[in-house]
Amino acid sequence: MNDAVSCMWMRAGTSKGGFFLADDLPPDPAQRDAFLLRAFGSPDPRQIDGMGGGDPLTSKVAIVRRSSRPGIDVEYLFLQVFVDQALVSASQNCGNMLAGVAPFAIERGLVAPSAGTTRVVIWMDNTAQVATATIATPAGRMDYAGDTAIDGVPGTAASIALSFGDIAGSKTGALLPTGRTVDRIEGVDVMLIDNGMPCVVMRADALGRSGYEDRASLDADVELKQRLEAIRLAAGPLMNLGDVAQQSVPKMILLAPPLHGGTVSTRSFIPHRCHATIGVFAAVTVATACLLDGSPAAQVAAAPRAGTDSLLIEHPTGRTACTIERDANGAVVAGGFILTARKLFDGMLFG
Repeated sequence: MNDAVSCMWMRAGTSKGGFFLADDLPPDPAQRDAFLLRAFGSPDPRQIDGMGGGDPLTSKVAIVRRSSRPGIDVEYLFLQVFVDQALVSASQNCGNMLAGVAPFAIERGLVAPSAGTTRVVIWMDNTAQVATATIATPAGRMDYAGDTAIDGVPGTAASIALSFGDIAGSKTGALLPTGRTVDRIEGVDVMLIDNGMPCVVMRADALGRSGYEDRASLDADVELKQRLEAIRLAAGPLMNLGDVAQQSVPKMILLAPPLHGGTVSTRSFIPHRCHATIGVFAAVTVATACLLDGSPAAQVAAAPRAGTDSLLIEHPTGRTACTIERDANGAVVAGGFILTARKLFDGMLFG
């Protein structure tokens, strides 16, 4: 394989990583992953010999190809390149990196932009589901400038509206894999839920924490992380995920009452480090949990109860806005959010 591969580096949502055309990477997954580990500098906590930023949020990959599926423009595979392990995982979606897929597809000529706005329909390979991105393309070309701000990212950029339906059970096969709003694992009441991202949600006070601790404090809390991992490993089989010891799902979410006018306060583990914000699919899953009576999330949330619900999920650096649409029976039928993205670099990446 050629050690030089065409790559675009983008900040997408509150994440950052490499965007590749599928044809530019080795077709064999083992060779592809070996290249990515070298290119990102893993395994190494600093990723000093590669492009990774020493954080799971900056060690991500989007692989994009033109789609032959009816009604679909492009297909997107997300890969998480682990920082301190020689591991590349396709076990989850990433809604943040999803924000960069439509701009990248236009930049690479996979989608022809329209004057004004362009709608791009995206097949998410990881979960075999569909997302739709609507982005600004003034004068028929990409323009990243705009006045939309998202918490966790300095400055403003053009908005990218993302919407999706039928994401319940994205990896587990059901919104509530056990059919219950409350399960008890390792002596803690938890909710096992998957509305775009498999998550274990629980009240922070059930583990003796406030839920308002900063990221550094939680990352240094060895006892808490050991308890969370024990719960996560027990939750995997219950969520139809099997042995999750080497997987990046489920995410572990600590919840507390909102502090800043939002719906609920979160501290998200992804799964072994505390997230600087919260993943957008995890935010949608938490928002859904807040709407289900009797759940640990509903116990601490300040959530609306009818119609199309806009919820603000608080996290360590701000809030993530989610829209959850329910039918007349109260069942969740669709979700969405608004993010931004910015092209940072386009060139050759060496493995």
